[in-house]
Amino acid sequence: MRAAVMWQPGEAMTIETVEIGKPAAREVLIRTAFAGVCHSDLHFADGTYPHPLPYIPGHESSGIVEAVGADVTYVKPGDHVVTCLSVFCGCCPQCVTGHPNLCESVEVKLPAGKAQRMWLGGKLMNQFANLSSFGEQMLVHENALVKIRPEIPLDRASLVGCGVLTGVGAVIHAAKVKPGSTVVVIGCGGVGLSVVSGAMLAGAGRIIAVDRLDTKLALAKQLGATDVINATETDPVAAVMEMTDGGVPYAFEALGLKSTAEQSFAMLRPGGLATILGMFKPGMKLELESSSFIKDRRIQGSSMGSNQFRVDIPNILEYYMQGRLKLDLLITSRIRLEQVNEAFANLQAGAPVRQVIDMSQ
Repeated sequence: MRAAVMWQPGEAMTIETVEIGKPAAREVLIRTAFAGVCHSDLHFADGTYPHPLPYIPGHESSGIVEAVGADVTYVKPGDHVVTCLSVFCGCCPQCVTGHPNLCESVEVKLPAGKAQRMWLGGKLMNQFANLSSFGEQMLVHENALVKIRPEIPLDRASLVGCGVLTGVGAVIHAAKVKPGSTVVVIGCGGVGLSVVSGAMLAGAGRIIAVDRLDTKLALAKQLGATDVINATETDPVAAVMEMTDGGVPYAFEALGLKSTAEQSFAMLRPGGLATILGMFKPGMKLELESSSFIKDRRIQGSSMGSNQFRVDIPNILEYYMQGRLKLDLLITSRIRLEQVNEAFANLQAGAPVRQVIDMSQ
């Protein structure tokens, strides 16, 4: 198969012909249909987060099952699937207490560098996030995917494997936004815009979107934001405090910056909750006003939207099929695998929402 290979952080990927193994017990071979280019990929590609080298990136994808290994009961060849990096075992303490996104198993959720599934010239190609979506095929554990209805467009479905699941899930599972409440979303990339969509689905009465680009703020309005703030033109904390007469009950940070994380907490009214979704540089510390905690203000993280993806992804796609979730608006462009380096350059510029690699091109 053809795949994009990352040899060194900060260097361009190359497109190589890679050998992929046959499915072992409980493994599934998938023909990749579409793979989203997520900002999280960039954090590993530039070396911010280390990963064993060389590896095949990508973690947000959809495809069609080609073959299954022994003991696979969940899918069969021909099934349409969405992958998710929240591969779960179903047996560890996290899984059995309702937190499969935090699965602790090293049997199915293999540590980076442990999977023996792809090779180039006899040299192991490391698998990224138990998936490696930037290849024409993926060999994964059956608990890394979910079946979807065949009539659902696979390009839109791929987005739900990470960005949309993270944003919508954070609203529903992590923050548990109540109908009629006011929500602030800082950062209107793929995850932040999905928070906007999730807040609308949850029945939020007011959704305030914050970003530095008017184009992204306009898109947030299309997805359900009632108010927008351009952070280059005004202090977003002061603006939110004035607009809401004292702060909001829910704030979401989707950029991974110290300043915006601290702003999300500063925007809270007493009893408010800030949920952090952005990926921060390792070792970064936040500074929060300690007296603010006296009035029950809270701050929390959420991994992949605190998802239960085998339930969440079909539900989210059902919202899309009903016209209640506008996934079409999130796709900035459809590109070829050979354009992956250009796509990463676009990510660094901060302009696109989601570039989707079409593996059929």
